[in-house]
Amino acid sequence: MKILHIIRSVNPEGGGPIEAVIQLSLTMQAQGHTIEILSLDSPDNQALINECPLKVNAAGPAKGVYGYSRNFIPWLEKHESNYDAFIINGIWQYQSFAAHKVLKEKKRPYYLFTHGMLDPWFKRQYPLKHLKKYLYWYWGEYPAIRDAAAVLFTCEEERILARQSFWPYRCNEIVVNFGTAGHIGDAEEQKQKFFEKFPSLRNGRFLLYLSRIHPKKGVDLLIEAFAKNLNQADDLQLVIAGPDQVGWQNQLQDLANRLGIANRITWTGMLKGDLKWGAYYSAEAFILPSHQENFGIVVAEALSCSLPVLISDKVNIWHEIANADAGLIAADTLNGCHELIEGWINLTSSQREALRHNALNCFRTYFEIGNAAKSLLSIITNS
Repeated sequence: MKILHIIRSVNPEGGGPIEAVIQLSLTMQAQGHTIEILSLDSPDNQALINECPLKVNAAGPAKGVYGYSRNFIPWLEKHESNYDAFIINGIWQYQSFAAHKVLKEKKRPYYLFTHGMLDPWFKRQYPLKHLKKYLYWYWGEYPAIRDAAAVLFTCEEERILARQSFWPYRCNEIVVNFGTAGHIGDAEEQKQKFFEKFPSLRNGRFLLYLSRIHPKKGVDLLIEAFAKNLNQADDLQLVIAGPDQVGWQNQLQDLANRLGIANRITWTGMLKGDLKWGAYYSAEAFILPSHQENFGIVVAEALSCSLPVLISDKVNIWHEIANADAGLIAADTLNGCHELIEGWINLTSSQREALRHNALNCFRTYFEIGNAAKSLLSIITNS
Protein backbone atom coordinates (compact mmCIF):
# COMPACT_ATOMS: atom_id res chain seq x y z
CA MET A 1 0.00 0.00 0.00
CA LYS A 2 1.19 3.52 -0.80
CA ILE A 3 0.09 6.12 1.77
CA LEU A 4 0.40 9.91 1.67
CA HIS A 5 0.50 11.78 4.97
CA ILE A 6 -0.56 15.42 4.60
CA ILE A 7 0.73 17.85 7.24
CA ARG A 8 1.59 21.53 7.62
CA SER A 9 5.32 21.03 8.20
CA VAL A 10 7.93 18.37 8.87
CA ASN A 11 9.73 20.73 11.27
CA PRO A 12 10.18 18.80 14.56
CA GLU A 13 9.74 22.05 16.50
CA GLY A 14 6.04 21.79 15.59
CA GLY A 15 5.59 19.21 18.32
CA GLY A 16 4.17 15.69 18.47
CA PRO A 17 2.18 15.28 15.23
CA ILE A 18 5.16 15.12 12.87
CA GLU A 19 7.06 12.85 15.25
CA ALA A 20 4.06 10.51 15.37
CA VAL A 21 3.78 10.54 11.56
CA ILE A 22 7.45 9.63 11.22
CA GLN A 23 7.36 6.83 13.79
CA LEU A 24 4.18 5.29 12.39
CA SER A 25 5.50 5.56 8.84
CA LEU A 26 8.86 3.96 9.54
CA THR A 27 7.10 1.03 11.18
CA MET A 28 4.76 0.63 8.20
CA GLN A 29 7.65 0.87 5.76
CA ALA A 30 9.38 -1.95 7.60
CA GLN A 31 6.26 -4.01 6.90
CA GLY A 32 6.53 -3.35 3.15
CA HIS A 33 4.32 -0.28 2.70
CA THR A 34 5.43 2.94 1.01
CA ILE A 35 4.86 6.17 2.93
CA GLU A 36 5.41 9.74 1.74
CA ILE A 37 4.64 13.17 3.16
CA LEU A 38 3.01 16.16 1.48
CA SER A 39 3.76 19.36 3.39
CA LEU A 40 3.56 23.11 3.03
CA ASP A 41 7.29 23.50 3.61
CA SER A 42 9.28 25.42 1.06
CA PRO A 43 11.13 23.17 -1.42
CA ASP A 44 14.06 25.55 -0.97
CA ASN A 45 14.45 24.46 2.67
CA GLN A 46 16.50 21.38 1.82
CA ALA A 47 18.11 21.18 5.25
CA LEU A 48 14.72 20.63 6.87
CA ILE A 49 13.50 18.26 4.15
CA ASN A 50 16.69 16.17 4.27
CA GLU A 51 16.38 15.84 8.06
CA CYS A 52 13.13 13.92 7.66
CA PRO A 53 13.68 10.16 7.16
CA LEU A 54 10.70 9.94 4.80
CA LYS A 55 10.25 11.26 1.28
CA VAL A 56 8.88 14.80 1.58
CA ASN A 57 6.93 16.46 -1.22
CA ALA A 58 7.25 20.13 -0.25
CA ALA A 59 4.39 22.10 -1.85
CA GLY A 60 5.10 25.44 -0.17
CA PRO A 61 6.16 27.96 0.69
CA ALA A 62 3.21 28.55 3.00
CA LYS A 63 2.08 32.11 3.62
CA GLY A 64 1.02 33.39 7.01
CA VAL A 65 -0.41 31.51 9.96
CA TYR A 66 -3.04 29.82 7.78
CA GLY A 67 -0.37 28.49 5.43
CA TYR A 68 -1.84 29.18 2.00
CA SER A 69 0.25 27.94 -0.92
CA ARG A 70 -0.72 28.15 -4.57
CA ASN A 71 1.38 25.04 -5.25
CA PHE A 72 -0.48 22.64 -2.97
CA ILE A 73 -3.70 21.93 -4.90
CA PRO A 74 -1.97 21.59 -8.32
CA TRP A 75 0.52 19.12 -6.83
CA LEU A 76 -2.18 16.98 -5.21
CA GLU A 77 -4.39 17.05 -8.32
CA LYS A 78 -1.47 15.85 -10.40
CA HIS A 79 -0.25 13.10 -8.08
CA GLU A 80 -3.27 11.80 -6.10
CA SER A 81 -3.66 8.79 -8.43
CA ASN A 82 -0.25 7.53 -7.28
CA TYR A 83 -1.51 6.77 -3.74
CA ASP A 84 -3.83 4.21 -2.18
CA ALA A 85 -4.69 6.14 0.98
CA PHE A 86 -4.47 9.68 2.36
CA ILE A 87 -4.11 10.79 5.97
CA ILE A 88 -4.61 14.47 6.81
CA ASN A 89 -2.84 15.56 9.99
CA GLY A 90 -4.20 18.63 11.75
CA ILE A 91 -6.92 21.15 11.03
CA TRP A 92 -7.42 24.95 11.00
CA GLN A 93 -4.75 25.43 8.34
CA TYR A 94 -4.68 25.31 4.57
CA GLN A 95 -3.59 21.69 4.18
CA SER A 96 -6.86 20.25 5.53
CA PHE A 97 -9.10 22.61 3.53
CA ALA A 98 -7.18 22.12 0.27
CA ALA A 99 -6.75 18.35 0.64
CA HIS A 100 -10.48 17.95 1.27
CA LYS A 101 -11.27 20.02 -1.83
CA VAL A 102 -9.13 17.88 -4.11
CA LEU A 103 -9.89 14.47 -2.62
CA LYS A 104 -13.64 15.02 -2.55
CA GLU A 105 -13.63 16.15 -6.19
CA LYS A 106 -11.60 13.05 -7.12
CA LYS A 107 -13.84 10.82 -4.99
CA ARG A 108 -10.85 9.56 -3.01
CA PRO A 109 -11.49 8.51 0.61
CA TYR A 110 -9.21 10.03 3.24
CA TYR A 111 -8.63 9.81 7.00
CA LEU A 112 -8.14 12.76 9.32
CA PHE A 113 -6.26 13.10 12.62
CA THR A 114 -7.37 16.25 14.48
CA HIS A 115 -4.41 15.88 16.91
CA GLY A 116 -6.38 17.50 19.73
CA MET A 117 -7.27 20.62 17.74
CA LEU A 118 -10.97 20.27 18.64
CA ASP A 119 -10.29 20.29 22.37
CA PRO A 120 -12.69 22.68 24.19
CA TRP A 121 -9.77 24.10 26.21
CA PHE A 122 -9.02 26.39 23.27
CA LYS A 123 -12.65 27.56 23.30
CA ARG A 124 -12.40 28.57 26.96
CA GLN A 125 -8.88 30.00 26.79
CA TYR A 126 -9.18 31.99 23.57
CA PRO A 127 -12.85 32.98 23.13
CA LEU A 128 -12.15 35.57 20.41
CA LYS A 129 -10.11 33.08 18.38
CA HIS A 130 -12.87 30.56 18.90
CA LEU A 131 -15.42 33.00 17.48
CA LYS A 132 -13.24 33.50 14.38
CA LYS A 133 -12.95 29.72 14.01
CA TYR A 134 -16.71 29.37 14.32
CA LEU A 135 -17.15 31.71 11.36
CA TYR A 136 -14.78 29.46 9.39
CA TRP A 137 -16.10 26.16 10.75
CA TYR A 138 -19.26 25.59 8.71
CA TRP A 139 -17.85 26.21 5.24
CA GLY A 140 -14.15 25.55 5.84
CA GLU A 141 -13.25 22.90 8.42
CA TYR A 142 -16.47 21.05 9.16
CA PRO A 143 -16.83 19.70 5.59
CA ALA A 144 -13.34 18.17 5.81
CA ILE A 145 -14.31 16.44 9.04
CA ARG A 146 -17.80 15.42 7.91
CA ASP A 147 -16.61 13.92 4.61
CA ALA A 148 -13.65 11.96 5.99
CA ALA A 149 -13.85 8.17 5.74
CA ALA A 150 -12.90 8.34 9.41
CA VAL A 151 -11.84 11.01 11.89
CA LEU A 152 -9.14 9.38 13.98
CA PHE A 153 -8.73 10.04 17.69
CA THR A 154 -5.73 8.87 19.68
CA CYS A 155 -7.69 8.03 22.83
CA GLU A 156 -11.27 7.92 24.09
CA GLU A 157 -10.83 11.15 26.06
CA GLU A 158 -9.95 13.08 22.91
CA ARG A 159 -12.98 11.69 21.07
CA ILE A 160 -15.38 12.78 23.83
CA LEU A 161 -13.86 16.26 24.19
CA ALA A 162 -13.97 16.90 20.43
CA ARG A 163 -17.78 16.89 20.51
CA GLN A 164 -17.90 19.92 22.81
CA SER A 165 -16.35 22.68 20.70
CA PHE A 166 -18.40 23.31 17.53
CA TRP A 167 -21.82 22.76 16.03
CA PRO A 168 -22.80 21.20 13.70
CA TYR A 169 -20.60 18.22 14.39
CA ARG A 170 -21.09 14.90 12.64
CA CYS A 171 -18.42 12.46 11.52
CA ASN A 172 -17.32 8.85 11.57
CA GLU A 173 -15.34 8.74 14.82
CA ILE A 174 -12.76 6.01 15.35
CA VAL A 175 -10.30 5.69 18.23
CA VAL A 176 -7.02 4.33 16.91
CA ASN A 177 -4.07 3.02 18.91
CA PHE A 178 -1.31 5.60 18.99
CA GLY A 179 2.25 5.63 20.17
CA THR A 180 5.92 5.83 19.37
CA ALA A 181 8.85 3.54 18.74
CA GLY A 182 10.25 4.46 22.11
CA HIS A 183 13.88 4.43 23.11
CA ILE A 184 16.57 3.59 20.59
CA GLY A 185 20.32 3.50 21.14
CA ASP A 186 22.70 2.84 24.02
CA ALA A 187 21.31 4.43 27.19
CA GLU A 188 24.65 4.73 28.99
CA GLU A 189 26.34 6.39 26.02
CA GLN A 190 23.41 8.75 25.66
CA LYS A 191 23.59 9.70 29.34
CA GLN A 192 27.27 10.50 28.97
CA LYS A 193 26.61 12.70 25.94
CA PHE A 194 23.92 14.54 27.88
CA PHE A 195 26.22 15.15 30.85
CA GLU A 196 29.05 16.26 28.58
CA LYS A 197 26.69 18.87 27.15
CA PHE A 198 25.31 19.85 30.58
CA PRO A 199 28.06 18.98 33.11
CA SER A 200 26.42 20.84 36.02
CA LEU A 201 23.72 18.15 36.08
CA ARG A 202 26.13 15.25 36.48
CA ASN A 203 25.72 13.41 39.80
CA GLY A 204 22.66 15.51 40.62
CA ARG A 205 18.96 14.74 40.65
CA PHE A 206 16.42 16.54 38.50
CA LEU A 207 12.91 16.53 37.15
CA LEU A 208 12.63 16.77 33.38
CA TYR A 209 10.16 18.89 31.42
CA LEU A 210 10.58 18.18 27.70
CA SER A 211 8.08 19.82 25.38
CA ARG A 212 7.39 23.11 23.63
CA ILE A 213 7.64 26.22 25.81
CA HIS A 214 4.06 27.38 25.39
CA PRO A 215 1.38 28.73 27.77
CA LYS A 216 -0.84 25.68 27.30
CA LYS A 217 1.92 23.48 28.73
CA GLY A 218 1.76 25.06 32.21
CA VAL A 219 5.47 25.86 32.46
CA ASP A 220 4.73 28.90 34.65
CA LEU A 221 2.89 26.66 37.12
CA LEU A 222 5.80 24.25 37.06
CA ILE A 223 8.30 26.96 38.02
CA GLU A 224 6.11 28.32 40.82
CA ALA A 225 5.34 24.86 42.19
CA PHE A 226 9.01 23.89 42.03
CA ALA A 227 9.87 26.95 44.11
CA LYS A 228 7.26 25.96 46.72
CA ASN A 229 8.77 22.50 47.13
CA LEU A 230 12.45 23.40 47.44
CA ASN A 231 12.50 23.19 51.23
CA GLN A 232 11.58 19.51 51.00
CA ALA A 233 14.36 18.63 48.52
CA ASP A 234 17.13 21.21 48.47
CA ASP A 235 19.24 19.08 46.10
CA LEU A 236 16.54 18.70 43.44
CA GLN A 237 16.91 20.57 40.14
CA LEU A 238 14.60 21.23 37.21
CA VAL A 239 15.50 20.82 33.54
CA ILE A 240 13.29 22.62 31.04
CA ALA A 241 13.95 21.35 27.52
CA GLY A 242 12.14 22.49 24.40
CA PRO A 243 11.88 25.18 21.73
CA ASP A 244 10.59 28.64 22.69
CA GLN A 245 7.96 28.94 19.99
CA VAL A 246 6.13 32.04 21.21
CA GLY A 247 8.90 34.06 22.85
CA TRP A 248 7.82 33.19 26.40
CA GLN A 249 11.10 31.94 27.85
CA ASN A 250 12.41 35.35 28.91
CA GLN A 251 9.29 35.96 31.01
CA LEU A 252 9.63 32.53 32.57
CA GLN A 253 13.28 33.15 33.39
CA ASP A 254 12.29 36.47 35.01
CA LEU A 255 9.74 34.54 37.08
CA ALA A 256 12.44 32.11 38.20
CA ASN A 257 14.67 35.04 39.15
CA ARG A 258 11.92 36.66 41.23
CA LEU A 259 11.32 33.36 43.02
CA GLY A 260 15.03 32.95 43.70
CA ILE A 261 15.39 29.62 41.88
CA ALA A 262 17.11 30.64 38.65
CA ASN A 263 20.22 28.70 39.68
CA ARG A 264 18.14 25.55 40.12
CA ILE A 265 16.79 25.50 36.55
CA THR A 266 18.68 24.44 33.43
CA TRP A 267 17.26 25.59 30.08
CA THR A 268 18.57 23.31 27.36
CA GLY A 269 16.65 24.39 24.27
CA MET A 270 15.29 21.67 22.03
CA LEU A 271 16.90 18.27 22.53
CA LYS A 272 17.10 15.71 19.73
CA GLY A 273 18.52 12.24 19.22
CA ASP A 274 21.01 11.02 21.79
CA LEU A 275 20.74 14.19 23.89
CA LYS A 276 16.99 13.73 24.22
CA TRP A 277 17.27 10.07 25.20
CA GLY A 278 20.14 10.89 27.54
CA ALA A 279 17.93 13.44 29.30
CA TYR A 280 15.17 10.86 29.80
CA TYR A 281 17.59 8.32 31.22
CA SER A 282 19.30 10.84 33.50
CA ALA A 283 16.15 12.27 35.08
CA GLU A 284 14.39 11.09 38.23
CA ALA A 285 10.94 11.68 36.74
CA PHE A 286 9.27 13.38 33.80
CA ILE A 287 6.83 16.22 34.46
CA LEU A 288 4.20 17.78 32.17
CA PRO A 289 1.49 19.92 33.86
CA SER A 290 -0.31 20.80 30.61
CA HIS A 291 -3.66 22.57 30.45
CA GLN A 292 -4.33 20.69 27.20
CA GLU A 293 -2.47 17.73 25.74
CA ASN A 294 -4.05 15.55 23.13
CA PHE A 295 -1.75 12.55 23.48
CA GLY A 296 1.74 13.46 24.52
CA ILE A 297 4.35 11.64 22.46
CA VAL A 298 6.93 12.82 25.00
CA VAL A 299 5.00 11.06 27.76
CA ALA A 300 5.14 7.79 25.84
CA GLU A 301 8.85 8.31 25.15
CA ALA A 302 9.52 8.85 28.85
CA LEU A 303 7.65 5.66 29.74
CA SER A 304 9.73 3.71 27.20
CA CYS A 305 12.81 4.74 29.21
CA SER A 306 11.29 3.39 32.45
CA LEU A 307 10.80 6.99 33.58
CA PRO A 308 7.77 7.68 35.81
CA VAL A 309 5.57 10.54 34.57
CA LEU A 310 4.05 13.34 36.65
CA ILE A 311 1.23 14.76 34.55
CA SER A 312 -1.94 16.80 34.77
CA ASP A 313 -5.37 15.31 34.19
CA LYS A 314 -5.56 17.38 31.01
CA VAL A 315 -3.06 15.07 29.33
CA ASN A 316 -5.61 12.89 27.57
CA ILE A 317 -3.82 9.59 28.21
CA TRP A 318 -3.85 10.07 31.98
CA HIS A 319 -6.36 7.22 32.38
CA GLU A 320 -3.88 4.75 30.89
CA ILE A 321 -1.11 6.09 33.13
CA ALA A 322 -3.31 5.74 36.19
CA ASN A 323 -4.45 2.23 35.26
CA ALA A 324 -0.84 1.13 34.92
CA ASP A 325 0.28 2.96 38.09
CA ALA A 326 3.10 4.46 36.02
CA GLY A 327 3.16 7.94 37.54
CA LEU A 328 1.27 10.62 39.43
CA ILE A 329 -1.71 12.64 38.19
CA ALA A 330 -3.14 15.92 39.50
CA ALA A 331 -5.15 18.94 38.34
CA ASP A 332 -3.67 21.51 35.92
CA THR A 333 -3.48 24.15 38.66
CA LEU A 334 -0.71 25.53 40.84
CA ASN A 335 -1.84 23.35 43.72
CA GLY A 336 -2.05 20.37 41.40
CA CYS A 337 1.48 20.89 40.13
CA HIS A 338 2.66 21.35 43.73
CA GLU A 339 1.01 18.01 44.58
CA LEU A 340 2.85 16.27 41.73
CA ILE A 341 6.28 17.47 42.87
CA GLU A 342 5.55 17.00 46.58
CA GLY A 343 4.12 13.57 45.91
CA TRP A 344 7.27 12.51 44.06
CA ILE A 345 9.58 13.87 46.76
CA ASN A 346 7.70 11.98 49.49
CA LEU A 347 7.80 8.59 47.75
CA THR A 348 10.11 5.96 49.18
CA SER A 349 12.88 4.49 47.06
CA SER A 350 10.93 1.23 46.71
CA GLN A 351 7.81 3.11 45.57
CA ARG A 352 9.83 4.97 42.95
CA GLU A 353 11.36 1.73 41.74
CA ALA A 354 7.89 0.22 41.37
CA LEU A 355 6.80 3.19 39.28
CA ARG A 356 9.84 2.77 37.02
CA HIS A 357 8.96 -0.88 36.46
CA ASN A 358 5.33 0.01 35.77
CA ALA A 359 6.33 2.81 33.38
CA LEU A 360 7.97 0.44 30.92
CA ASN A 361 5.09 -2.03 31.18
CA CYS A 362 2.65 0.82 30.52
CA PHE A 363 4.51 1.78 27.35
CA ARG A 364 4.57 -1.78 26.06
CA THR A 365 0.87 -2.29 26.80
CA TYR A 366 -0.60 0.94 25.47
CA PHE A 367 1.84 2.95 23.38
CA GLU A 368 4.28 0.70 21.49
CA ILE A 369 4.39 1.78 17.85
CA GLY A 370 3.88 -1.67 16.36
CA ASN A 371 0.40 -1.90 17.89
CA ALA A 372 -0.38 1.62 16.69
CA ALA A 373 0.67 0.87 13.10
CA LYS A 374 -1.35 -2.36 13.07
CA SER A 375 -4.43 -0.51 14.34
CA LEU A 376 -4.16 2.26 11.72
CA LEU A 377 -3.60 -0.16 8.85
CA SER A 378 -6.59 -2.19 9.92
CA ILE A 379 -8.81 0.90 9.80
CA ILE A 380 -7.53 1.92 6.37
CA THR A 381 -7.91 -1.51 4.80
CA ASN A 382 -11.31 -2.34 6.35
CA SER A 383 -13.22 0.92 6.13
